[in-house]
Amino acid sequence: MFNALNGLGGAGQLDPRTTSDANTSLYLAFAVCSILGGGLVNVAGVRYTTAAACLAYALYTGSYIYYNNTGYGAFTIAAGAVLGIGAGILWTAQGVIMVSYPSENEKGKFIALFFVIFNMGGLLGGVLPFAINYSRSGALTDSVYVLFVILECAGSVVALLLVPPTSVVRNDGSHATIRQSSSARQETLEVVKLFRNRWMLLLLPMSFSSNFFYGYCFSAYNGALFTLRTRGFNNLLYWSASILSSFALYLLLDYSRWTRRGRGVFSVAAIFITSNAVWACTLVVQLRYTRGGELTDYPGGQIDFLDHGRAAGPIALYFFMGMVDSWYQNICYWVIGTLTCDAFITARYIGFFKGVQSAGAAVAWQLVARNVPFMNQLVANW
Repeated sequence: MFNALNGLGGAGQLDPRTTSDANTSLYLAFAVCSILGGGLVNVAGVRYTTAAACLAYALYTGSYIYYNNTGYGAFTIAAGAVLGIGAGILWTAQGVIMVSYPSENEKGKFIALFFVIFNMGGLLGGVLPFAINYSRSGALTDSVYVLFVILECAGSVVALLLVPPTSVVRNDGSHATIRQSSSARQETLEVVKLFRNRWMLLLLPMSFSSNFFYGYCFSAYNGALFTLRTRGFNNLLYWSASILSSFALYLLLDYSRWTRRGRGVFSVAAIFITSNAVWACTLVVQLRYTRGGELTDYPGGQIDFLDHGRAAGPIALYFFMGMVDSWYQNICYWVIGTLTCDAFITARYIGFFKGVQSAGAAVAWQLVARNVPFMNQLVANW
């Protein structure tokens, strides 16, 4: 639901500055809490940490109701920081479940299954604003934010129904290797050691860039070029592409006739080629405008999905952005999942990955907040 909100460009607001500043505070807190989150999840377990962290998303979304009615963004920016704390814990717990519960030959499937469910939220979040704002323009109405808050609170309740890790039995009869930490001090020491871990250091570029492009795609592209209802429509396509591509990549990553190394190398090569093709096409579109919103200098003004002649190419490109996004996220988790089968170590690895990823996202959203030229943002992303 958070991705659906961000995907509208400025969280559905006419002025994206407050959302960009909120995302910066969010990802800075996210970066710190993710690195520490592995230890916290190991100590407290995945059930209660997940349920509590979900409520931070509802607080953040609810802050836009206040912003809609007062015009003051301080609460939204503060809520972003609170969400960063919750998200750091939530995503670490989620990562542990996703890559340590399945057996070795099912990791691709579990990662894909997660991203299908995850992107279904984005899909639903695209339907709601598209339907509610079909006949109007401007910022999102309070009713959309209220619906998002209700769904996010429901997610917190459902998290309490998670099966305890000790009860998880894999298809082959083995148990997930989840155990309780001996102490918070031990976890702190293990987290510090990650900064000397050669695998984590080698994965720094991948981690830093894995959410960097959201600022450009959601704000400088979707938020800048399209009408409000078309942004919602684009979200439907973006997250649909993510769902379909996650499933396609899982078939390759779990293909038993190839070695794990062969599957990994082929997948990375395919993602590299496809990503560069998408960014090349984005450059072609970007050369046609320098500013967005109602004052965009894109030929013909903002694009509406009913204007088929102008809309087909840019909307199709956004679909492929969703596909590449999904592949990139999937391969990141798959690579981390191949490093160890120990869920305790996995929690720390995932926390480190999400911390570095969030640091990259914080930088990207500040580029948006500081009105860095769209072309410069594109170059930085590519």
